[in-house]
Amino acid sequence: MTSLDPSHPLSAGLTADSRLVRSYQGERQEVVPVWFMRQAGRSLPEYRELRVGTRMLDACLDPAMASEITLQPVRRHGVDAGIFFSDIVVPLKLAGVAVEIQPGRGPVFDQPVRTAADVARLEEVDPASLDAATFAPIAEAVRLTTDELGSTPLIGFAGAPFTLAAYLVEGGPSKDHIRARTMMHADPETWARLMAWSADVTGAFLRAQLLAGASAAQLFDSWAGSLSLRDYVEHVAPASARALSHIRDLTYDVPRSPAADTETAEAGEAAGIEEPLLRNVPIVHFGVGTGELLNAMHDVGADTVGVDYRTPLDEAARRLGHVVPLQGNVDPAMLDAPWDVLSAHVVDVLERGREAPSHVLNLGHGVPPETDPAVLTRVVELVHEWRP
Repeated sequence: MTSLDPSHPLSAGLTADSRLVRSYQGERQEVVPVWFMRQAGRSLPEYRELRVGTRMLDACLDPAMASEITLQPVRRHGVDAGIFFSDIVVPLKLAGVAVEIQPGRGPVFDQPVRTAADVARLEEVDPASLDAATFAPIAEAVRLTTDELGSTPLIGFAGAPFTLAAYLVEGGPSKDHIRARTMMHADPETWARLMAWSADVTGAFLRAQLLAGASAAQLFDSWAGSLSLRDYVEHVAPASARALSHIRDLTYDVPRSPAADTETAEAGEAAGIEEPLLRNVPIVHFGVGTGELLNAMHDVGADTVGVDYRTPLDEAARRLGHVVPLQGNVDPAMLDAPWDVLSAHVVDVLERGREAPSHVLNLGHGVPPETDPAVLTRVVELVHEWRP
């Protein structure tokens, strides 16, 4: 186990008792916490103004700009967390992979990775060599952000190994990820090497964010929904677990509640010892189109499972045995619906979320770029006012 620095927002007590962190740990809150995937940027005019003349990856690697973009939706909407402004391919770029994000298309790679020789070329960069100097812009952006956020938690963000590998093999976005899935079966040894390398790179990226001050982590698997359950379990889950192993050891102490573990507390009191509780940094795992994979995604080492808009939260809770905290899952398409339609949908999601031990309201995918920011603010107010 690795203890976070005493100055870390969790260790220092700034965020450990926040609605978000406690919800991720399975403690239901009177007020349901809310934040939105892709809230940093996308729909905000202040974001678009700030980004003028700056390419996406350059913005991600500019600490002051990345911090400001992360903070903008927290200031505007009053959400319960900031999500670190970055992109899933940032760790690949830091590892020396030639990639650019083309507006309107997404990440595009100079050299797709489709053979054993291509994977060997990637492996020339040992993920273990990606040290503090490599991630210095990321750590600085996190520190700048957490200094401003205070008691509002920052969520670290990284792409899951399958999504990174799929982009690398396809050379860019794909509708069906057929080349990646073909490599998985046609050359499973090369596929496993690619997944292991991707897991270690993205895991190191996520660890850098947490050590610098993020209070939770989200592993985002954009393309896992293209997989069967069998393929996910055999060819993907081990790499996702490997990625999360980079952060699973991160812990912090919190004062023991008088009601917690009464027998242990009484024994400690009798001995004059008051032991704190040891907590791990909470981990969320989210995928798109992954309703059939929820249990397997939880089993890789997540505390909370994010659910996209296709699976109702009460059904997701049932599939997970009603014991796993959930995050989600307002349909992003509803954000442009009349308020009476949207508000009824949000309340329905909140009601269904009661089937889980705890619930963090979010979208079932990212904020569409054309979303009216005032609508997001109104949704936050509705969620914070709602009571079961």
